[in-house]
Amino acid sequence: MEDRSVAFVRGLRAAGVRTSTAEALDALRALRAAGIDDRDRVRLALRAALVKSHADFEAFETLFPLYFGGEPPLENALDDLDPDDEQAVREALEGLSDRLRQLLEQLMSGHGPSREQLEAMARRAAETGASPSQTRYLTQRMLREMGFGDIERLLAELQAQLEARGLSDETIDDLLGVARRNSERVADEVARQIGLAIARRRAEAPRSDDGGVDGRLMDKSLQSLSPHEAAQLRREVTRLVARLRSRAALRQRRGRTGRLDARRTIRASLRYGGTPVELRWRKRRLKPSLVLICDVSTSMRPVAEFMLRLIYELSDQVARARSFAFNADLEEISVAMGAQRAGDAVAEVLYAIPPGYYATDLGRSLRTFHHRHLDAIDRRTTLIVLGDGRNNHNNPRTELLAALKRRSRRLVWLNPEAPGQWGTDDSDMLAYAPVCDAVYPVRNLRQLSAAVDRLLTDT
Repeated sequence: MEDRSVAFVRGLRAAGVRTSTAEALDALRALRAAGIDDRDRVRLALRAALVKSHADFEAFETLFPLYFGGEPPLENALDDLDPDDEQAVREALEGLSDRLRQLLEQLMSGHGPSREQLEAMARRAAETGASPSQTRYLTQRMLREMGFGDIERLLAELQAQLEARGLSDETIDDLLGVARRNSERVADEVARQIGLAIARRRAEAPRSDDGGVDGRLMDKSLQSLSPHEAAQLRREVTRLVARLRSRAALRQRRGRTGRLDARRTIRASLRYGGTPVELRWRKRRLKPSLVLICDVSTSMRPVAEFMLRLIYELSDQVARARSFAFNADLEEISVAMGAQRAGDAVAEVLYAIPPGYYATDLGRSLRTFHHRHLDAIDRRTTLIVLGDGRNNHNNPRTELLAALKRRSRRLVWLNPEAPGQWGTDDSDMLAYAPVCDAVYPVRNLRQLSAAVDRLLTDT
């Protein structure tokens, strides 16, 4: 049980659940106290020790039956038959082809494929690099390979053979009922073995350097994530924010001391004959002031969601922050971003500004910003624009963006498109880029978190 519990903890971590070694040891102690005879008690003990957030319940409840499940043994339909009926069943099976006979014999006699056979087949399925969302498809494919694809047709054929040999309707119904229940148990066990094989493979996969989710997922394009992968990265944002916040706190501690001001120190040393008795420090300005203008059009929504989450979680690291979002036109979202939870804040913003196809108009949005929100920017402000620069062939109004740069301390553009795509079709990025102080690529969560980290460093 301890080995299985350790493997379960690895599976949880691979699914994005943050579980420390101390909590894993607590889980083992909880199992010893609760006992392992009652499966539901085991589940409650592990959940109490390992799950700290409501967001992690789904992963726990999905993985627990894979690691601690197991279907009941198959029934033997021939046990309760009298010798004549049993002989009739065997003769009916003899009338079928070898493959069908073997399959139906397994379902009737309760001797299905062994666990070792199922585990081997599931491992081969998982080695294709399948994700948990593909479990259902792989299960169906594996059952078809085992001959379960036409199970109802096979049972109908067996029924005809049994009727021809004079078995009563009640006996035939009982036999077919056992075969169907056994078939369902085999299918459930196949699904469990495949799910378990995928979970183990992900738990054993190489981790990212910083101990987070699989590095391949950190590097995967935010615009091509499956729902499950997006959920994993949403949980990962919390861990990234903790790291970024620690770095920001360290910079602030250093900022309170400041850097040595050599010129002032040398000047002060003149009164002591050139000996630097009084060191003078150059104070650094702490906590940047940020303004975010975020494109939430259809193509940008996956990236915008993670950017908004990062900004929300790091809001305590900036002295002042105002946020704006645009598609056809620009709206301030600062109030919405003040919601109690990040998920609620992001959902409200994305709901309030529907995507709509071919509606993006950054030029018009910049004009709205100038008319209504120009006071948001002063010489202390770092202005961040998140967008792909695609403007549906509208006027890009680059002169308005240049005016905002002159008012701000710094203008940074975060773009999820590769530079090779800039200027193609309706992209105005080649016009916007020269206006900016810096343009960072943010195609995946690793690049996005690095860009935000750099912003906190440089602002």
